[in-house]
Amino acid sequence: MSIVSEPYPVNTLFKRLRPAGSIALATALVLLCLVGWLRHRLPSHSRQASLAAPADPMHPSSGWADSFGDGTPDFLRLRDPADQQAFRRWFSLIADYQAVRPTETVPVEITDCASLLRYAYREALKRHDDTWFQATGIEVAALPGEIRAWHYPNTPLGAALFRIQPGSFEAADLTGGAFAQFADARTLVQRNTYPLSRNVRDAQPGDLLFFRQFGQSSPWHSMIVTRIGGQAAVVYHTGPDHGKPGELRRVALAELLDHPQPQWRPVAANPNFLGVYRWNILRGTL
Repeated sequence: MSIVSEPYPVNTLFKRLRPAGSIALATALVLLCLVGWLRHRLPSHSRQASLAAPADPMHPSSGWADSFGDGTPDFLRLRDPADQQAFRRWFSLIADYQAVRPTETVPVEITDCASLLRYAYREALKRHDDTWFQATGIEVAALPGEIRAWHYPNTPLGAALFRIQPGSFEAADLTGGAFAQFADARTLVQRNTYPLSRNVRDAQPGDLLFFRQFGQSSPWHSMIVTRIGGQAAVVYHTGPDHGKPGELRRVALAELLDHPQPQWRPVAANPNFLGVYRWNILRGTL
């Protein structure tokens, strides 16, 4: 004879489930209340940060914008006016110091106008502590102030700061060889600076004067504006000349404007004068 069990009484089932359901419901209500209390207690700016963290310029993944389409990513630009001024002062000071220090103490890497630009650019972006002063041998009467955005070589692009490929910036450029530690004068003017003016009076300390002397083996030449006003001056390297190493020079702007060779005069009427240029990282402000 088969045995058939009776169905579980419905009222008995509800009685057994009711305590467990009540406990679960009470637990859920407690958790909801706790979340609401935390949201109320948390400062509004913290709640916003938890929803969308602000972009960090030291982490390129936070944005790949190139506002000017010049190949320099926005996260590399010094947008704070204080940082821009600090860079200008350091860049000008470092270049100027090379022209007045004993020749035997000039860094061996400075052999032409482009290497002077690269050296002063890189050193201006470093942290200028006691170790830096000992390594460079540079002496200053007063510290120009420090850049706060970032310091070389701890940059979003590492040590490769100079753009060497054409085009606007893209994420693939980080690993595609678009940036390097070396760039010649032509690459510096075409990929890392932008034209500011044909009037040298518009230049600020740290701006560059570029020339193109047709017919020379190295036609691209640059000068650094280190001072403006009544004592306006430029610093440049002559570059190798017929086997000779060349030299660094600091020249008053007035003297340059009256240069005996017209092709070296920074005036709009001179077709060899390309104009006043400014570094891409100084393009734009906060």
